[in-house]
Amino acid sequence: MSRQLSHRSARIALAGLLLAVAAAGCGAPDSGRSGSDDKGPQKIPAKPGKPVTLDILDVAGNLQLTQGMIDEFVEKHPDVIGKVTYSKAPAPDLAGKIKAQQQAGRVQIDLVLTGTDGLAAGLSQDLWSSMTEHQARIGTPDYLEPAAEMQKLAQGKGTAIVYYPSGPLFEYNPDKVKAPPKTPQELLAWAKAHPKKFQYADPANSGPGRTFLMGLPYLLGDKDPADPVKGWDKTWAYLKELDKYVGVYGSGTTETMKNLASGQHDMIMSTTGWYINPRALGTVPKKMKAGRFDNMTWVTDAQYAVVPQGVDADTMSAALQLVRWMLTPEQQAKAYDDGYFYPGPAVKNVPLSMAPQKSRDVVEEFGVPQFDQWIDRFPKKPSLPAEQQVKAFDMWNREVAGR
Repeated sequence: MSRQLSHRSARIALAGLLLAVAAAGCGAPDSGRSGSDDKGPQKIPAKPGKPVTLDILDVAGNLQLTQGMIDEFVEKHPDVIGKVTYSKAPAPDLAGKIKAQQQAGRVQIDLVLTGTDGLAAGLSQDLWSSMTEHQARIGTPDYLEPAAEMQKLAQGKGTAIVYYPSGPLFEYNPDKVKAPPKTPQELLAWAKAHPKKFQYADPANSGPGRTFLMGLPYLLGDKDPADPVKGWDKTWAYLKELDKYVGVYGSGTTETMKNLASGQHDMIMSTTGWYINPRALGTVPKKMKAGRFDNMTWVTDAQYAVVPQGVDADTMSAALQLVRWMLTPEQQAKAYDDGYFYPGPAVKNVPLSMAPQKSRDVVEEFGVPQFDQWIDRFPKKPSLPAEQQVKAFDMWNREVAGR
């Protein structure tokens, strides 16, 4: 029986959902509406006939970065959006929620803020409206090159609004870890010498866990980092060996942070944002340190704005104007936030000096000056496409955590 039984059912449920989503048919859902994407493009007015109420669902913690952008738009454009309602849900619930509304012909969610997980689920079931045909309304964002690569994952059905290089980084208690590892092999040796003192979270529900999983093929020299099934022989062998000394995997990143803070674990996997933000919030002691592996490759991440199919023309007009606003440099500067997605901006020429004073203070006190040096120094690769992520998570469940 697996040592990770306490979290296994949650992982299996998530993996099952992702696999079902990936296997689902790609025909557009029958929403019973007129003017939907599967019946030809709607005529979208330049401006709504009257101010709309925009119902926004966040499944990525994105509002921490973007709510200030949205609220300011509403304040300055009351003729476009009269009111915004916000709600939150776990990413695995997203596709089922949207599909049920579309099949009932009553789409109640107008804009979704999501990471790659929710984006992929919706793409697999063709739930999102095409943004390509409305690109002129959004304009051509002056994306940072890695953010432009992440935008490709949206397949024309969403817009990247924030970006960060993510990881893999590790975080450790300097009182307990005197010689932080410089390579995955040194991490393995440390874990073997300190059983159950290293932890990472389920990759399907954790940014640090996911970037660790996707970053290892580059660090270990696997033959094809883009193919978890046929190209990750070294990665799977490494993770199986590491599994002997991990103990229990975290159900999510927050759990690993709390375990580091309590002393249950002395080293965990992290990212730029997960290192800065929990320390700024007091969840993790400020003394904790961040480290990287030699010759690392950054696995990049992004969060997206997507519009479900079935949204009416006036609401689509408002959503497009809002997305365009969110991609201006002045609004992008707010994405620095409290370091949650550090740096955060997806477009060029948005230095920290443009950010609100609170963001600058947090980064100055809790950030790591070397982060910017590391970001400039090491190569960056986008996260795996949706189908490959699903395969990687399934294999991790079967070959590593479920052994």
